[in-house]
Amino acid sequence: MIELYAWPTPNGFKISIMLEEVGLPYSVHPIDIGKGDQFDPAFLRISPNNKIPTIVDPEGPGGKSISVFESGAILIYLAEKTGKLMPREGAGRYAVLEWLMFQMGGIGPMLGQAHHFRLYAPEQIQYAIDRYTNESKRLYAVLDRRLAEREYVAGEYSIADIAIMPWLRYPERQGVEIADYPNVRRWREAIAARPAVQRGLQLLADRSRRSSQMDDKQREVLFGATQYQRR
Repeated sequence: MIELYAWPTPNGFKISIMLEEVGLPYSVHPIDIGKGDQFDPAFLRISPNNKIPTIVDPEGPGGKSISVFESGAILIYLAEKTGKLMPREGAGRYAVLEWLMFQMGGIGPMLGQAHHFRLYAPEQIQYAIDRYTNESKRLYAVLDRRLAEREYVAGEYSIADIAIMPWLRYPERQGVEIADYPNVRRWREAIAARPAVQRGLQLLADRSRRSSQMDDKQREVLFGATQYQRR
């Protein structure tokens, strides 16, 4: 059974959705990032960058236990383990990897910064808000052009779609009007209708706090000096 260490965030949802899609049994270990669980020494042994998600697979390569951190790496690992949602070779494989990297290098970091400066920063910095809101819109436009030509980002439904979709569930948080990107809206709705996606989005639903409000202690843990202590 896969052990999933996660919290209900876009990156956490990537892996719960993937596990539901490929049908691997898994158990969830909550890592409450607002309380600082990500800094626990036991967690750092499997996730040295103190980020969620991380998995432990007791039946890894050669039948030996393996831990994998970084959500993109986990998606690739699970796709290769199961032979699902990523071609094993050829141009299709590289298309999936291209768009997975698009999410890892663009969608995640840039939309994450838009969330931060629009919703969480202790002071409103207009330059930062404008920069990351505009970059979010640019990335939506890139995706919209791509989806004008195909049903899913890499042709067939794949780990690339699974990686991108959780970040686009609340475009208003990024200052984006989804009606301006009709192909993205169509694609997002099609993915959201998948039963495995719906199950995956229930990850720790009872613990979720999908609100822009947080107390001072949580803010300090996530964005203050605690984050930057040397460990």
